[in-house]
Amino acid sequence: MFYYVLKYVLLGPVLRLLFRPRIEGLENVPDEGAAIIAGNHLSFSDHFLMPAILHRRITFLAKAEYFTGPGLKGRLTAAFFRSIGQIPVDRSGRGAGQAAVEEGLRVLRRGELLGIYPEGTRSHDGRLYRGRVGVASMALRAGVPVIPCAMVGTFELQPPGRRLPKIGRVTIRFGEPLDFSRFADQHGERTVLRAVTDEIMYTIMNLSGQEYVDLYAPDAKAAQTKARRSGDDTDPAPGNATP
Repeated sequence: MFYYVLKYVLLGPVLRLLFRPRIEGLENVPDEGAAIIAGNHLSFSDHFLMPAILHRRITFLAKAEYFTGPGLKGRLTAAFFRSIGQIPVDRSGRGAGQAAVEEGLRVLRRGELLGIYPEGTRSHDGRLYRGRVGVASMALRAGVPVIPCAMVGTFELQPPGRRLPKIGRVTIRFGEPLDFSRFADQHGERTVLRAVTDEIMYTIMNLSGQEYVDLYAPDAKAAQTKARRSGDDTDPAPGNATP
């Protein structure tokens, strides 16, 4: 109930007023049935803007740190994220990826929309990074389509480290559903999962216009930090034209 109060009364109208989102391809999101919406992740604002413009409720897998903060602020933050349909996922430990997949499958088996950021974290520099294969595993095991989504402009309004976003216009662009049913019986094959994930990331790249880097975002960020400390001006994570 509180989800819809936030969406239609408290938060949604404010977001629409401040960001004036330009929405493209919304007809590609099914009116019913399970599906995965896989998007780029440029800003903390992404968590709220996409749900605000969708007609259906969407559940996101979110990092557990949002739910474990100390004190009153931590409890309020956890309550807020639960109220907007976020599921905590512990990203530490060897079984973290599989735990996230199982949580996502539970949402899909209920016939709901699942939101996921295949990069696994926000982009630190506005580029698009290599996707993790959990999105492919869920799509193949659940037999559901993947709707690619591109957030455009949110990085400029609220890059990492900025607590409050600037006011400006953003674009939210949905691509045509991707059907991977031809790989349904190969959901355990690592090469297939990689190929499916790369196709998803390639489609997101075309929708967003971002430069693509064939590295995982945390690895690229660590390499860039190390290079800056050593005084090396060359980019240790050069972009590539395609995944």
